[in-house]
Amino acid sequence: MRIELICLDADDTLWSHESYFQDAARRYNALLIPFADPAYTEARMVEAEERNLHLYGYGVKGFTLSMVEAALDIVGDALPAGAVKQILAIGRDLMRHPIEPLPGVRETLPLLAAQARLVLVTKGDLFHQEAKLAASGLGDHFAGVEIVSEKTPATYARIFARYGAAPSRAVMVGNSLRSDILPALAAGAFALHIPHEFEWARERGEAPLDEPRFAALEGFADLPGWLGRAD
Repeated sequence: MRIELICLDADDTLWSHESYFQDAARRYNALLIPFADPAYTEARMVEAEERNLHLYGYGVKGFTLSMVEAALDIVGDALPAGAVKQILAIGRDLMRHPIEPLPGVRETLPLLAAQARLVLVTKGDLFHQEAKLAASGLGDHFAGVEIVSEKTPATYARIFARYGAAPSRAVMVGNSLRSDILPALAAGAFALHIPHEFEWARERGEAPLDEPRFAALEGFADLPGWLGRAD
């Protein structure tokens, strides 16, 4: 069956993302060493992120606010103003991290766009996600951009309907089993997993190896070959 709509994740599918967050977390843990063991700091930060996701959503701004909140939980009123400034600097650096397409992306997108409509489907802060897409130089390949608060089966169903594609003629491509693969399959689409070496623990999931609409690819450049076999 011919695929008519290709939905692509952005972070860690088109360009690197999680590695910069992990580097920011290491800088943050090192900053708080005078006040707490890094393992304790990391645990409090994870708790703050989970607690705040429904308020701030995904992205650097929410991550930065959670860093400040966790630091105050750990240190209290004794947290130096200089430490707060350094935490804000970590967040500012994250907002400005370089956007460089991952191997195979720049060469492969035109081939995909010649076969089906491309739609970018990503979570996160609207301003930052738009800025990253602009910085990537890849925007002209996409028929649409969907920046969503969460990726659920209902989210994907709405996107497929918006672009006039039956789920059975749509495919979602991404690095996250939890957000890109499992809910897209639940919505009736195909789903292609392209793993990235860095993975946020919250995005992990169990690969649905017995699902015929699922496939795992080694890299982005393998997408045209899969589309050829799907036709």
